[in-house]
Amino acid sequence: MPGAGFYAIHTSKITFRCDGRWYADEEPVVHTKLALLFSRHMRRKPGETSYEIWIDERYHADVDVEDTPFVVTAVDVNQDGSFTLRLNDDSREPLDPHSLAVSADGSLSAAVKQGTERARFLRAAHNQLAERIEESHDGGFQLRCGAETVSLAAVH
Repeated sequence: MPGAGFYAIHTSKITFRCDGRWYADEEPVVHTKLALLFSRHMRRKPGETSYEIWIDERYHADVDVEDTPFVVTAVDVNQDGSFTLRLNDDSREPLDPHSLAVSADGSLSAAVKQGTERARFLRAAHNQLAERIEESHDGGFQLRCGAETVSLAAVH
């Protein structure tokens, strides 16, 4: 991928991993603004299930997504008990508690981007939400979200 205005990354492989970090040929992308640029310009390839960083016709690159194309970096609790998610692309959006799921490894994910994508919760965000998660009578988990209690789906 050409320099994209910061510095050149000469790579054959760009990866977004479940730790919420970008990698170029297995090396972490440490330039914060470049990582944010990648996050803001990542999109699903039109008509496909794979992803790319698309800045314009000249600046674009394929991306291997390890788990989810976005991660939740923080969770804000609103006064009414609902939640606002902060994502790695610096966007904020309300949590749809019905989209929240627990994977086999115990990680949380939720639908984002108007339900078109999923985002994995990073550890700090997971811990912020965990204060409102409790075990349900059937052995599963549920989230207290305002006056509502929502069962969490299990993803395998």
